[in-house]
Amino acid sequence: MRSNPTHRVVITGMGAISPLGKTVADMWSGLIAGHSGIGYVTLFDIADFPYTIAAEVKDFDPRDYIDFKATRRMARFAQFAVAAAGEALCDSGLDLNQLDRTRIAVDIGTGLGGSAVTEEESLAFIRKERKRLNNTLYLPIHIANMAACQVAMVYGVHGPTTAPIAACATGAYAVGEAARMVHRGDALLAVAGGTDAGITALNLMAFGVIGAIAPPGDDPTQAVRPFDANRKGTAGGEGCGIFILEQMEHALARGAHIYAEVAGFGATEDAFHVTAPEPNATYSSLAITRALEDAELSPTDVDYISAHGTGTPINDEAETVAIKKALGDHAYNVPISAVKSMLGHTAGAAGALALIGCVKTIETGIIPPTLNYTTADPKCDLDYVPNVARRNQNIDIALTSAFGFGGQNAVVVVRRFED
Repeated sequence: MRSNPTHRVVITGMGAISPLGKTVADMWSGLIAGHSGIGYVTLFDIADFPYTIAAEVKDFDPRDYIDFKATRRMARFAQFAVAAAGEALCDSGLDLNQLDRTRIAVDIGTGLGGSAVTEEESLAFIRKERKRLNNTLYLPIHIANMAACQVAMVYGVHGPTTAPIAACATGAYAVGEAARMVHRGDALLAVAGGTDAGITALNLMAFGVIGAIAPPGDDPTQAVRPFDANRKGTAGGEGCGIFILEQMEHALARGAHIYAEVAGFGATEDAFHVTAPEPNATYSSLAITRALEDAELSPTDVDYISAHGTGTPINDEAETVAIKKALGDHAYNVPISAVKSMLGHTAGAAGALALIGCVKTIETGIIPPTLNYTTADPKCDLDYVPNVARRNQNIDIALTSAFGFGGQNAVVVVRRFED
């Protein structure tokens, strides 16, 4: 196994498809303005349906990014990935024609994959008396690796292509593992992140019956209230976050703009319950600790956290415990944002979109707010940056945490780049 030489890993490009916009700039401006992308569902008929809110990507036309014939061979989650990867590659300034494409990796995961296609095709299959498919390419369209593979095909890269599945920890997991691939020298650079487009009646019902979906109330934009004493659940979301991760020396040699350095990654498993976090946060806190150790940082070095922050009662409480265990008394000094209050829970994309927020916070000195925070919870007693962004902040070290069904925990640490 090759371990030397190792390489520092930097971020040279980013792309986003989100409920707040179809570019990184649009998403970021929405986050710092405290805008909500959560509203009533339009992707299916919600008449007489008990779960009516979600954070949808508005006005997404895949033909703006992809050849029309190719769009018919992609599920929505893969279309998002191709679109966001295009933005990230353009942002990076890379000329793929000047590179050895066998040294470009793709690591794009998903939580729900093509479940929307599966639901649609299953209903059509039954209507057709189980005698023929509605779409003969159903199988390669819906399987979870197709977002990564379609990105590789559209952009013509031939390095290792992987698709981690870690439920809601997927996006952070993909970035962390891709960074390690670049760090080891297995790839010169990687296109990495997470994507999901699972807003369907079946999925919302499934999340709803386990108590994860917030009631809409009088205003859906106020429904998701992470860390607030009156929090009652999350809202399903969709989107994609993509990074270009590059060996530092290669990025410097070509004069690339470097947003930040990927400093550390930690991952653990609760092995406790299929949906609930381990309440003592033994292993989620360990993921934070290991990410900091990987970055050769101490807990007091952390300047900002983009939390998993779902808005569900037990998850927010357990995450608060995890932060306190990992950071000790310094936890009370660290500003914490829960961007799901604006983006909804974008499942496999969540960790990647939150990490984009971390990078932009380092770059701009602006910390996004946690929307709808009005009533303090004594069990969640940290600084959650309520309702209004903080400006003129000096943020050098940021981390995002992502926790998934089944107990998977992933934490990525980024820091301001210094040569």
